[in-house]
Amino acid sequence: MNKYTFNTITGGILLVSFVVCFVISSFINSVYAAGIGHSEKDKTSAAADYTLNDEAELLQLAGFPEKNEKAAAASKIRVIPGGQSIGIKLNTFGVLVVGHHLVETAGGKQSPGEKAGIRIGDMITEINGKKIEKMQDISAFVQRAGQEATPLQVTIRRNQKVVHTELKPLKDKNEQSFKIGLYIRDSASGIGTLTFVEPESGKYGALGHVIADADTKKPIIVQGGEIVKSKVTSIEKGRNGNPGEKLAQFSTGQKKLGDIKRNSPYGIFGRLNQPISNNLVKKSYPVALSHEVKEGPAKILTVINGEKVEWYDIEIVSTIPQKYPATKGMVLKVTDKRLLDKTGGIVQGMSGSPIIQNGKVIGAVTHVFVNDPTSGYGVHIEWMLNEAGVSLTETEKSEAS
Repeated sequence: MNKYTFNTITGGILLVSFVVCFVISSFINSVYAAGIGHSEKDKTSAAADYTLNDEAELLQLAGFPEKNEKAAAASKIRVIPGGQSIGIKLNTFGVLVVGHHLVETAGGKQSPGEKAGIRIGDMITEINGKKIEKMQDISAFVQRAGQEATPLQVTIRRNQKVVHTELKPLKDKNEQSFKIGLYIRDSASGIGTLTFVEPESGKYGALGHVIADADTKKPIIVQGGEIVKSKVTSIEKGRNGNPGEKLAQFSTGQKKLGDIKRNSPYGIFGRLNQPISNNLVKKSYPVALSHEVKEGPAKILTVINGEKVEWYDIEIVSTIPQKYPATKGMVLKVTDKRLLDKTGGIVQGMSGSPIIQNGKVIGAVTHVFVNDPTSGYGVHIEWMLNEAGVSLTETEKSEAS
């Protein structure tokens, strides 16, 4: 879901005088993402109703490749569906500014960072020409500049632009230390669900939606990260207007299962260091393109207790054939009485749960509707495969090589 409830591990917010505290979350419209930690939801229109022959004709008129041709190419791809609960730890590209702080100086309350034009959502990447990778890198610069009464030369990444500014630390009269009046953080963590693993390359995909910062609401720019095993300890049941969540735990000392190379609108992606065991599914499955997905029964794989992956029944309410990548391709509804009794439907932490229909992996759960926790959105698997670097056609393979 687009909010992350982080249980055992949390990243830190540094006030540059070392005040810490953080929560990761992403909010998408009125839809909550069902992923790393807290909550999310929305509504969508149903797909048009037409026959198979009409469908092929409409796809060609819309500019899609010949259905059978692309499906034949995609049929060579097989993935092992996930469903496992995973712990996610992200490192940011630089240090993220998540708030301004007023410093109590002899001349009154001021925020040097705000005065320097530094905004919430900015990423501090360099100070005095030196690369900044973590919060601890900043403290020494701040104290030295304060003592020498010289401004810091700060380089900032703001969206796609590089901005340079001067920042003069001020002395806090109560703590007798120099501060820059900014809340910052350099990492984030939470839980989610593994979607698939491509067995030949070890490439994986999870979540099905982007991880965004709770304060800035902007996607986190990743500079490395890792996934580890996570154990679901309890469930907060979802109700109308109040999405539920999985409560899970993992620790910093756990063995790394894989790295995180990419945080995109379609999830997180990387490569496994070792196989991730699944108590339920051992074999690989073929995948289905968006135009192959049908309204009707399907299943998801997810964990609601401990580390045990289980099958649950859902219904694909509507599905839209997509020529171009889009994050919301399916509307789904939980029909499994066991899951409804336990969770109320889709809950936070469930993002990434793989969806299987007619023996094929068709996508992943991504969001829950706020006013109807039994229903939510799913993303088509082909867009997650693209992001993972698993090519769907021979042409794409040639271009990628």
